Amino acid sequence: MLDGRIMKGIGGFYYVDTEKGLYECRARGIFRKNKQTPLVGDRVKISIVDEEKKIGVVEAIDKRDSELIRPPIANVEKALIVFAVKNPTPHLSLLDRFIVLAEKENLEIVIILTKVDLDEDNITDKIKEIYELSGYRVIPVSSKSRENIDKVKEELNNSVVVFAGPSGVGKSSLLNEIDQNFKLQTGEVSDKIKRGKHTTRHAELLKLQCGGIVADTPGFSSLTLEDIEESELKEYFIEFDEVDNCKFGNKCIHEKEPGCGVKEAVEAGEISKVRYESYIQLLNEIRQGKRRY
Repeated sequence: MLDGRIMKGIGGFYYVDTEKGLYECRARGIFRKNKQTPLVGDRVKISIVDEEKKIGVVEAIDKRDSELIRPPIANVEKALIVFAVKNPTPHLSLLDRFIVLAEKENLEIVIILTKVDLDEDNITDKIKEIYELSGYRVIPVSSKSRENIDKVKEELNNSVVVFAGPSGVGKSSLLNEIDQNFKLQTGEVSDKIKRGKHTTRHAELLKLQCGGIVADTPGFSSLTLEDIEESELKEYFIEFDEVDNCKFGNKCIHEKEPGCGVKEAVEAGEISKVRYESYIQLLNEIRQGKRRY
């Protein structure tokens, strides 16, 4: 059997990349019986049905390191969260929401700030200060001037990466600068409908020249926090982990408790006040969501 990775899945067919090329595969019925669905990104073992036509069968699925629900992709290692410093105006509460969802899946997170060539108000440095204090890598880029494009390539190298972020921040432009092959896949325009032919209707992995694999997907298509418990949210604000002197220990949710080390760290400037306020906002949102059910 051949080892490979599912790069795309459409209508019950799985396209598996192996050292011998790409094979179109069906999955064994045993997976359906066991209520197991192969996912894009799965590392699998396939048997060959027709070598000339590159047709095979998925025989086994290796244990997954991670699994995203929306989009449905397995074994993603890293999330590049892309926000523009201008056009559209960055909303940091939304950025924190993306971070929480990526932290929940235990992904390595890098924040990419695009359109820095338009930054006349020093927004880039303000955002960098907040999130570097929180423990994240922040890379300011410009697709126009190609500033720090090489640094983004380094983050992609030999990793399976999902790009996430709101529309209009320049994710496609950034990918186009990173890899000319991606431009070929996204840049075709239909004469009839005057828009790009490439519209993502399913998750797909694309190999990049820099050695990485990128998930061609809208990213986290749902940004609801319905699967996160009130007591769990604090785990996804990683800077809180550095504080170990809360009066109520692990039971402290860092809101109204006396002797809370996190609140003291906010007052001392060791934790960003902006991030803490975002945490409280999301905490209240989770509570309101639970009350509806």
